[in-house]
Order: sequence, then structure tokens, then C-alpha cells
Amino acid sequence: MTKDSNSPTNGLPLSRRTFLNATMAVGIGALGASAFPGSTHAETPKKGGILKMGLGGGESTNSLDPAAAISEVPVHTLRTWGEPLLDINPDGTFDWRLAESAEPSKDAKTWAFKIRGGVQFHNGKTMTAEDVLATMRRHSDAKTKSAALGIMRGIADMKADGDKFIVTLAAPNIGLPFLMSTSALVIQPNGGLDNPGAGIGTNAYRVVENVPGVRYGFERFANYWDQSRGHFDQVQILVINDPSARTAALQSGQVHIITKVSPKIAHLLKRAPGVEVKNVTGRAHYVFVMLCDTAPFDNNDLRMALKLAIDREEMVDKILAGYGKVGNDFPINGAYADFDDTIPQRTFDPVKAAEYYKKSGHDGSPIILRVSDVAFPGAVDAAQLFQQSAAKAGIPLQIKQEPGDGYWSEVWNKQPFCATYWGGRPTQDQMYSTVYLSTADWNETHFKNKKFDELLVQARGEFDDAKRKALYKEMDLLVRDEGGTICPMFNDYVEGIRSEVKGWEANSVWELMNGLAPHKCWFG
Repeated sequence: MTKDSNSPTNGLPLSRRTFLNATMAVGIGALGASAFPGSTHAETPKKGGILKMGLGGGESTNSLDPAAAISEVPVHTLRTWGEPLLDINPDGTFDWRLAESAEPSKDAKTWAFKIRGGVQFHNGKTMTAEDVLATMRRHSDAKTKSAALGIMRGIADMKADGDKFIVTLAAPNIGLPFLMSTSALVIQPNGGLDNPGAGIGTNAYRVVENVPGVRYGFERFANYWDQSRGHFDQVQILVINDPSARTAALQSGQVHIITKVSPKIAHLLKRAPGVEVKNVTGRAHYVFVMLCDTAPFDNNDLRMALKLAIDREEMVDKILAGYGKVGNDFPINGAYADFDDTIPQRTFDPVKAAEYYKKSGHDGSPIILRVSDVAFPGAVDAAQLFQQSAAKAGIPLQIKQEPGDGYWSEVWNKQPFCATYWGGRPTQDQMYSTVYLSTADWNETHFKNKKFDELLVQARGEFDDAKRKALYKEMDLLVRDEGGTICPMFNDYVEGIRSEVKGWEANSVWELMNGLAPHKCWFG
């Protein structure tokens, strides 16, 4: 679920006020690349070589269809061959990709994206605004079950006009360009309607091998429009779900990059010759989620009992080993511009947990928590800690360990109580629109709150910083106190790379430089 700092701004997004000043307040008009320059490297990249990445989070049921990318490997694969209209730079500013700029109306209800000319798809076709329109329409179709569906439902009308893709919203949204950076919204020829899983995009590498759950192969696309990226001759993604096997593959040199280094061994891995450990703090979080409409979790007293029965400090100490901070049962932290730090921190309270558990009237039968280490590094150990702390409140938590292959297709978003993770999103609106809006397809807790939905729409069009922050605080409290999310910790991204990999940059948006390591790194 994407289903991520060492940058000067700690990965924070630009404030909405700065955004508005740059785009609308003084009538500048189009927001383009010149307003938000990307980062640069002092070293000169070298071309050549085969980059091999060992990644966790892949399954045999995975597809190249962008709408179906719900875990790490499918999203990394997607980021290798496809591009959205724009990305987010490490400092939170815009990195314009297939769009060159965006011009909003004064009320932020209509946005005109200028589509980059001369961009070629891997099949030789030239990309047009019509391809952008078709892509957005496909992700607006509920049948796709796209991660972007919650975002697309806020659009009243779309059209292509020459080199412009024009969006008219049902309600104002001053942060629409951020939403267009969603990884699922990579542009495909004819929107992918002909064959959504063909893996044909516009990025630096084209797909040459696709063995779901095993490996993926890519080669450099000679006609890529941005020659400052894509330095490797080939990129290989190897699915290595076992954490020990991933670490061994990095140490032996079988792969050059791995994800999800266990914090418990990170300090040991740092000592390995030829290996570096990279970590970055941002919006990522590990969670246990309950379906609010499924017994026994349709009882908010039981949900509250479980929230109070988890020892967050112990979990951060023993599972994250210092690579993260405690969570507060909603998916927002200080990495978001509209975060309100006055919200009280929830703490472990077995006495109150026992009171809520008794009030819930639960029959005392075991409460089953399904978990796998593919959910997040140390997830099984975290669940066992949860079981022990819940027992102190008299809550019978039972752990059911599930196989990694099939976890995202058969457990997550289907079973009533399970472990999962999120990489966060660049803005609070995007995080809430993707996961907590009633109509969001990835509403993993089935949290459906009319007041929350109304506040979310209202916040999108609120120009006043203080008023918008107050709206988000109200939403935070609704999720925290009535939702099905137990968020014990915000994790760092901890990754391992071989020392020959150069050009690495910290990016708190998502892991592996927001998925751009294959594009921005090189061998030196």
C-alpha cells in the first residue's frame, strides 16, 4: 500500500499558503517546473550495468495493471515502467513529469494541465492529452477497483483540449496536483483500456520479463524523453519475501538494493563490507486494522478497548529499535503541514482497556488477529507483543500467522482484523481520500462517517490555514476515536544498498527514493 529524512526540510510538503501564493494569489497562473526546481547531483552519473533489487511484498497473483498495484513489488514495478503527470520531490515540491504545468481557476474548481509534447510510449505511439483523459476515465470506473478511485470521485468532468487535460471538480481542491502524483495514475496508451496489464508506459525502462511473485526484467528505453534519468542498461526486480534471505542476498552481492531491512539487524548490517544502510523518516506507519462493519469490531467500545490495550512505547522500542516513533491511531504525524500537535497522545492503559472491554459485552471468545511478516518487518513479533499487553487487560487476543503469498489478496481488506502498513501520502487530503473516505475502494477499515466525508470536502477548498487545520483536527479525532485503525508506530524506511550504487537521495514520500532509485542512481 502505497499501498518516506535527511533533506533540509525533513521531507515536509510545501505549505498550502506557499502553494496558493505560487499559483493563484497574485495571478501567476500556471504552476510549472520553474517554480519548483528538482534536486540535482554534484556527481556526473555513469551509464551502464544491471541493477538488481531484492524486494519484499510480491505475490504470484500480482499484475502489471496499475489499478491493481496494492503492495510494494507491484508499485515498484509500476514506478519502473510508468509515469504520472507529476511526482513529489524530496523537499515536498512538485517534479513535473508528463505534465509541464497546471493552471487553476480562481476558485480552484477547474484545473488545466499542460501535457508534455514529444513523449513516446514504449510501443512507439506518441502520448497525447487524449491518452491522459482515457487513463483518468479508466481509474474513475468503480470496476477497476483502483487505488485512485476515491480521488477520481471528486471529479465532475474531464476533457482533453489540444495539449491540455482539463479537470472540473465537484468542489474546490487547492491541492489537486498532489493527488495526480498517485502512483496508480501512470499514463497508458488509450488509458490502458485495450490491455491494462500490458506494462506499456513512458518511463526510462520498458518491461521485458514478467514472472509475478518471482522476478521482473526491464531494459533502458532508448527514446525516453528525459535523458537525465535511467542510467542502467537493465533493471531486475527479484521478489525475496523472506527478510533473512533479502539481507543475505545483499551481503553476498547477489542484489544491489533491498527494502524493509529489519531495524533489529540494521546496526549489524552497517558493519558488513560494501554495504550501507539508509533510513529516512516520513509518513510511513504500521497498523492493525479492524473492519468497523463486521462483528465483533462493529462495536466501538471493543475497538477502543483494543486501542488502549497496546503498548506503543514497548513496540517502538522492541520492533523499530529507534527507527521510528509512536503513533496515535490516525495516519497523520508531523510530516504533514496541517498536523495538529495538540491532540493528546493515546497511551497504554490496561485498566481503561478492561473497562471498555467489559462495556462492549464481548463474549470472551478469542479475538483473531491475522498477521504475516510481509505486512511489515517484525509484524509477527509486534502482534505477539500486542497479545501480551492485551492479556493484561483481560482481552483474549489470538494470533493467526498467514502465509506471505496471498496475504494482500486474501487477508488484507477481507479479513476483519489484520496487520498492514502504509507509506503515507504527500498531503493529508490524499491520505484520507485514499483510505478513509467512505467511498474509497481502499477503505481498509470500512470506516464510513458522513461527518468525516463532509469535513474532508470542506477542507479541500479552505484557503485559510488556521480554519483548514481545525477541520483536519476534527477529522483526526473522528478517525482516532471512532475508526478501526490501531496505529502504534510511524516507521522509518530502512533500506540496504551496495556501496557501488551512487546518486542515492533521501526521499520521505515513499521507500527507495519514492520508487525512483532505478531512475536516479548509477554504478560508480
